[in-house]
This record gives sequence, C-alpha cells and structure tokens, in this order.
Amino acid sequence: MKQEELAERLQSRTKAHPYQRELKYKLKKKFQCVSEGVAKAGSPTLLKEIFTELYITEGGGGEVNQEHEVIQIETASRRSDTAERAITLEELFKAPPGRPRPIRTVMTKGVAGIGKTLLTHKFTVDWAEDKAQQEVHYTFPLTFRELNVLRGRSFSLVGLVDHFFSGSKEAGICSFQDFLVLFILDGLDECRLPLDFLSTQTLTDVSESTSVEVLLINLIRGELLPSALLWITTRPAAANQIPPEFVDMVTEVRGFTDLQKEEYFRRRSTDKEQVSRIISHIRTCRSLHIMCHIPVFCWITATVLEDMLKSREEGELPRTLTQIYSHYVVLQNKVKMVKFDGGAATDPHWSPQSREMMESLGKLAFEQLQKGKLIFYESDLTESGMDLRAASVCSGVFTQVFREESSLYQDKVFTFIHLSLQEFLAALHVHQTFISSKVNLLEHKPRKKKSFKMSTFQKPTLNLLHQSAVDEAFQSPNGHLDLFLRFLLGLSLPTNQRLLQGLLTQTGSDSQTNQRTVKYIKEKLSESLSTERSINLFHCLNEVNDHSLLEQIQESMRSGHLSTEKLSPAQWSALVFILLSSQEHLDVFDLKRFSPSEEAFLKLLPVVKASKKAELSSCGLSERSCAALSSVLSSQSSSVKHLDLSNNHLQDSGVKLLCEGLKSPHCKLDYLRSVGGASLAATLSSNSSSVRELDLSYNHPGDSAVKLLSQRLNTLRMSSCGLSERSCAALSSVLSSQSSSVKHLDLSNNDLQDSGVKLLCEGLKSPHCKLDSLSLSGCVITEVGGAFLAAALSSNSSSVRELDLSYNHPGDSDSGVKLLCEGLKSPHCKLDSLRADHGGEQRIKAGVRKYFCHIHLDTNSINRKLRLSDNNRMVTWVEEEELYPDHQDRFDINQVLCSTGLTGHCYWEVEWNGDVYIAVSYRGIRRKGDSNDCLFGFNNQSWRLRCYKGFYSFIHNNMFTSISCPCGSSGRVGVYVDCPDGRLSFYKVSSDSMTLIHTVCTSFTDTLYPGFGIWFGSSVYLSPL
Repeated sequence: MKQEELAERLQSRTKAHPYQRELKYKLKKKFQCVSEGVAKAGSPTLLKEIFTELYITEGGGGEVNQEHEVIQIETASRRSDTAERAITLEELFKAPPGRPRPIRTVMTKGVAGIGKTLLTHKFTVDWAEDKAQQEVHYTFPLTFRELNVLRGRSFSLVGLVDHFFSGSKEAGICSFQDFLVLFILDGLDECRLPLDFLSTQTLTDVSESTSVEVLLINLIRGELLPSALLWITTRPAAANQIPPEFVDMVTEVRGFTDLQKEEYFRRRSTDKEQVSRIISHIRTCRSLHIMCHIPVFCWITATVLEDMLKSREEGELPRTLTQIYSHYVVLQNKVKMVKFDGGAATDPHWSPQSREMMESLGKLAFEQLQKGKLIFYESDLTESGMDLRAASVCSGVFTQVFREESSLYQDKVFTFIHLSLQEFLAALHVHQTFISSKVNLLEHKPRKKKSFKMSTFQKPTLNLLHQSAVDEAFQSPNGHLDLFLRFLLGLSLPTNQRLLQGLLTQTGSDSQTNQRTVKYIKEKLSESLSTERSINLFHCLNEVNDHSLLEQIQESMRSGHLSTEKLSPAQWSALVFILLSSQEHLDVFDLKRFSPSEEAFLKLLPVVKASKKAELSSCGLSERSCAALSSVLSSQSSSVKHLDLSNNHLQDSGVKLLCEGLKSPHCKLDYLRSVGGASLAATLSSNSSSVRELDLSYNHPGDSAVKLLSQRLNTLRMSSCGLSERSCAALSSVLSSQSSSVKHLDLSNNDLQDSGVKLLCEGLKSPHCKLDSLSLSGCVITEVGGAFLAAALSSNSSSVRELDLSYNHPGDSDSGVKLLCEGLKSPHCKLDSLRADHGGEQRIKAGVRKYFCHIHLDTNSINRKLRLSDNNRMVTWVEEEELYPDHQDRFDINQVLCSTGLTGHCYWEVEWNGDVYIAVSYRGIRRKGDSNDCLFGFNNQSWRLRCYKGFYSFIHNNMFTSISCPCGSSGRVGVYVDCPDGRLSFYKVSSDSMTLIHTVCTSFTDTLYPGFGIWFGSSVYLSPL
C-alpha cells in the first residue's frame, strides 16, 4: 500500500468518529418519535413506548404470492406457532449454525401495514443508541419513495449518501471500504426505478457517477462495495424483483401473534374493563381477529371500539370489516368537524366540503387500486383529477385517512394510511357512483357472459354490479380486489348505509338484492375454485350477514350426521372453510372422521396443508394423492410436520412423487409413516431432508435400503418389516458410524434370531452409538441372544436406557431373564427399563405363529342351534335346539363369542367346514334379535371373514370386500391381531405354508373378542398349534 493511500485511510478513520456521532444523533432525532396513524401536532410519542415486538421468522423464498395479502395473513396465522426459527433484530445478519457463507443481504417480506418500516426505525434507533449492531460503523436508512424522485439524476454512491446524510463529504469520508456500512432500503414494492439485473453494466467505483438504478443494482449484486450489508424490505408480491441469488437470507414479518395483539390493546389504555371488552369482542369475530395480525388494523379497530365504548353508543359492536371501516370514516369526519370546522362531535351531518373531499379520495383510491399503486406522486394525482393543493388540503384535515409524506424534495408523495382503507374508499366510490348515476365502473370491457352485461336491454341493478365485481375479482391473478369485493358487498347492507348517511346521498339496496347476490356467490362456490377464492367468498357472505351455508355444515357436524357422500361442491367449500377456522382440526386432521377416500382427501387438501398432524392411514390413497401431497409438502405455507400414510396403495410411482415434496427446502415434515423403498431411502438420507422420525412398520423396504434410511434419522421404527440377519449387519454399521444420529430403534416383530442380534450388538458396543431405546419384541431371541445383549449393554460405551425383549424366549421360566439381569448389573450398564413379558417357548416360532394364544368359547353367548363338543373346542350347527339356560348374553342368531379378550399381539387357528364366519367383535355387540346390529360384520362393532362355496369374503360395517383367494369347502384359517397398531389379518394355513387372505387396518377403540357364525351343516374347531 502506498504511503499516501495509507495516510488517507488513517485520516479518514480519524474523522469517522465525530461524523458517526453526528449521524447517530440525527437518526435518533428523526426516528425516536412516532405516532400511530398520523402525527398529532405537539404530542409525539417515543417509539420505545409503543413498539410491540413483531413476530419475524426466517423463511420464504422465491414464491410469488398469488393471493390477496389478507389471505396471506390468514394463512400465516394458522402456522404462527409452528416450530419456525424466530429472528430478533440483533440476529438479523448473524448466520445460523450450518450456513456456509456469511449474510450480506437480508430481504424482509411482509404485507402492507404489518410493521416493516417501523421495524427499520426501531433497528436504526437501537443502533444510534449503541444498543445493537455496534460492529456496524454507519447505518444509512433509505426509502424507495425518496429514491424514486431521483430518477433521471446522476450520483456516485458517495454522493448519494451525502445527498441524504449531509456531512459525510465534509468529514472527509470519500470511500466506505474502510468501514462496515449498512444500507437499509425500505419499500421495494414502491420502487418505480427500472431494476434490470441482467443487462445493467458493472460498476465497482464508489466515486463514479451514474443513475440511481445502476447504483442500486450494483450495490445489491455485490459488485459495488461488496463489504456493505443490505437490508431490503418489501411486500411479498414485489420480492421477485431481486433475483434470489443476490439475497442471502429471507425473513418474514408475520405481525402480531395472539398474545401480542392483547399486549398492544393493553398498552393503549389504562381502562382495564374497556380493554377486556375489546379483546373479548375481537376473539369472537374471526375476520377482525385475523386482520388484527396487522398492527395498523389493530390501531384502526381500537380507535373505533374505544370511541364507541367511550360514547356509550347503543347497539352491537361492529363485527365485520365494512362496519369497522364505516365507523372509522364517520369518526374521522367528526374529528375534522370539531378540529377544523368548529362543529360539535355530536353533529351527524357531512358538510358539502367534507363529502366532496371524501368523494375525491374515493375516486383516487379506486383508480390507483386498479393500477396496483399505493403511493401517489403528482402525475398519479393528475390522472385521477386531483391537483396538489387539493391533495394537501385533504391530507391536512383528514389526517388519519390520507397523508403527505415528508420529503427532501419538492416532489410530494401521498398515501392512504393503509391499503385496506384505500380499498374501502375505492368500494365506496364504486357503490356511490352506481347508486347516483347507474354507471358500473367495473364494466370497462365487454363480458363473456351476456347475462351479466349491462346494456340497453337490461336494466342496471345493484345485484348486477355485485355480480360483475365478483367476476372481476376472480379475474385478478393475485387477488388484489378481494378485500375491495368484501367492502363493496358489505356497503349494500342498509345498516351500513344508515351509518354513512350524509356521505351516501342515496341508498339503493333491498333484501331481494342481497338474496340474489348471495345466490350468485353460492353458485360460484359450486364451481372448481382455489382455496383462496373460496375463503374470500365466505368472508363476502359474512359481510352481507348470510351464514346459512356454514350453519348447515356446522349443525351436521354437531349432530354427528355429516355425510360427505351427499355434500354439494358449495358444501364441500363450506366444510373446508369451517375446518380451516378451527384450531382443533388443524392440530390433528384425521381424514377418517369425514370419509376415508381419495375424493375426500383431494377436497380437503387445503385443510391437510394447514394441519400440523395429518392422519391419512387406510384411506384408499393412490399415486394421484401422492402428487397432491408432494405439492403440499413443497409449499412455503405448508404446516404439516407429522404425516401418516400407512396402509395405502401408493406403489413405487407414488412414493417417487412423494419424494419430490420431501426434497423441497420448504418441507417441514418431522415425522413420516409410509411405505418404504429405494427412492424414499435415498431421499431421507440426503442433507435436505427434514424428516427425523420414520415409521415403516409392516413394509418391506429391503436390506439395502435399511442402511440409507437410518443414516440421518433420530427415530426409526421398522416393526414387521421382514428384516433379516443382513439387515442387522447394515444397522450395526450405521450405529457404529461417527455420524450416526439414531436414538430410538424399533425392530420388533422381525425374525432376527440370535445370529442377527449378535451382529447388531457389534454396533451397540461402538463408542459412536447414540442409541437410547431399542425394541426387539418378537424377534425370536433365546438365551443365547440375551447373553449377547447383556455383554453389549454392560460395555463401557453403551448408551441404551430402554430395552424391550417381550414376546421372546430368553430362557426357561425366569432363568433366562435372571441371567440377563445379572449381566446388566455392570456399573457401565445404563439400562433403566427392561421389558421381558409374554415370554415362552412358543415365541421362537417363525412369523405370526409366535403370537399363538389359547381362546375359549363363552358358553353364555352360544346360540341354541349350535352344539359344543370336544371339550368346548368344537362348534357344530344342529337342527334341534340345545337346552342352554336363558342368559342376557346369548345370541338369537347362529353365533358365539369367546370369553378371551385380546391384548397386544394374538394369533389363533380355526379349522372350518361348510358356511362359517370367523370374526372379531367388541363385547358390546347386540345379542337379541336378528338385525344388522347383532350380525358379525354388519355393524361398526365387528369384523368378519366368511368362508363359503369355495370363496372368502370380508365385511365390516355392512361393507363387503370380495377376495379372489379360493378356499374350497373346508380348510384352516389363521387370525392375527395387532391390537396396538389396529391390524387384523386372516391367513389360509396349510401343512407347510401360510397365505395372506386379507388384512384390514383400523383403530380398535375397545377390547376385541374372537367370534364365530356357523350355518346349516357347518362347523368350526379351535385348533391347537
């Protein structure tokens, strides 16, 4: 480095300290005081006194949101308490563990009014007060509103900074390369500069002059001042203006959580009773509760409700958005009358001047909303027929409706205090224009449907205006007219029109108008709509006070008579809306509560997406469902963390589709129960997989997949997976690996035998093994395998604390268990829990036969046409009735129940002849009569397999399943029940093989008992094994 350059840098750093102090002083003075809504002259409020922490999360990406921001808030509110990484302002530029590169550029997304700008102010004040980010030498907060007015002018980066933050040049700072500088660029969505990242020339010299947009592009690309930090804020729809490769971390401001909403209201007022009423009221109004995630809406709502409670106005508090905003506009007119017109607050009339101003603002609001503009320069005002003087007057008197932004330049910038207020005034303008002149401002082009076209042949009506508004909102690609539509329909209610009396010079609706509008919305709900469109239409129905569709479904759900087979498309939409509004259903969504079918799954997919836990086992799902699920898991807004897909016919092709979703960086899945295979194993072993708990019970992933599957999981359950000795070798290798993370391993109901256990124990002895619990229940382990385990668990490196050896044979009587326990007395053994129940010699048989149990017929239940013999093990149909005593448990039809209740794993075999039913049933099945409530299989209390005329058939709850497996006129059937897992299987048994006939998977809610039905000339015999 040349001596002159070194001297220049040293001199620059010496001068930096006084300028830094000056900059901090100016920024603190500028941002430390704020006002909600607009400033009240002479009464500034300290930011730290009203600032409520916002919920900020790491997340988000390149997704372009295709719905209105209010719908985005509604979606986000359903997942605000999921396990996402919350970000504090202090952590904004700190890379989390595992991130390969430092964070230079942070983009923070959030809907309008959520608090992004206030967040940047709080950050700046904290820095200026030496409370945060002290490693940063200079913080320069800029807004795109300010940068827009510099379009066409040339600056160097040094010159641009000095232009906004005077004094840097005088301080001798001609290069920022010696300092850590942070640029805050607030409001990317308001940028009107052409940001062309592909073709803009490269600029690296901070002293070279060029256009503002070239400076910004090179600064963001990291070519200009690569050492600088950047914080960019934006509404979600504009986030894609910056290519994702130039953003190191995306965060999202979710606004207030439920607790923060309440904290906000309590901070506003010392009147505890009033605050309690406000909080209570908002909790009961879903649309208000959702909107209160937005701080500005909290302020608007509080302003209205506090005024109503203070003035003791009669009538119900507002429950809809239209009511809130109507009250708000009326209240602002009262403020104007008192403060500027010399009137009284009780004067209900709008002056001609006030009405004219509000109509001008409504026209501006509507025309700029159509163009997607939220800030207005002089050219925008001119387009809408308003001059600068008129705009300044409006902002001066309706201070909490429309405001003029402070600027360093002559170019003035105007904006409504929030997008939702612009949308309300736009709807008011469209409604009033139609009522006064019959002009439909939404009919700017011919409509495809002539029936809704207003022409000389069709008298224009308010109902047709509403229909055209619905159609127009549907045509919007990003739903930007959704809230406008709610307001427009809400303004048709006479109650809202009376509230705005004086501003609305005429009224123009009746009950028939609203009925026709409601009918049209319900017709729309019967069409194939996106979730967002359906949700908004239900909010529209709420605005016009029609709850009939929702009440139908809610009543059916309360009565327990909801039949999804009979639901119309509109009713399906209503069910989705109700479930999305219910936290109970979003915690755990069980498809079987509605209909265990693929059709129901696809209809309720939005609910699955919003749920934390999705129970979809045994629902007839196929490859088609996997494609839909993959889309859900890939979505940034998905909340699913627990997914059970067991016992569905997904096939390999379906699993491959599912894996595409599992690979997504947005996938939040933590627990998965599904079918296995090579594709799933490869996906879950990748670094991108979030799944930490996998249950593949009753699948056969294959030995080669076992090693891959266990590499990154914390919990792996592979019960009844047909695992072999080779699988144990693979698992042992994983447990011995330094990178192993498996803490819980379930290998139950696999015939591993002693040889497999020996291999597994090699991994258990490894110092790298992190296993905490191990289940080897039903693994055909003898005393030999027990000795291997005792040696491994008493080794110096063993970490296992829980061991399940139930349903094994570790030795005769208790001797084997005693020997095992002796070995486990080692001071190195960490075992806290050992299960060795249900042992015995029969446990070393292969397959399900190890679970053989003796069952006994209940003689009090046997029908009189059935005869017992062979020590009550044989049941035969007879023509003459037996002389059994009367008993309340005796069946009136040819059936008998066993007295043996089934628990855990049970297996028994039956020899049959003729026409018989082999069943399991709850003990509470009806005994008297011959109705379906008494007959095995024809009710929800029992499951049965029928063996008759060479074929098997299965029935449960009066639903038949035909089975292709032939059976002859007699034979032997084995029955296996896994009570905890809800699995019932029937096997065709021969002398040397077992063939699966049928398996059903369900949830058993009570103790099961074996049962039999025996008909003319038939018999059953309870076989010993």
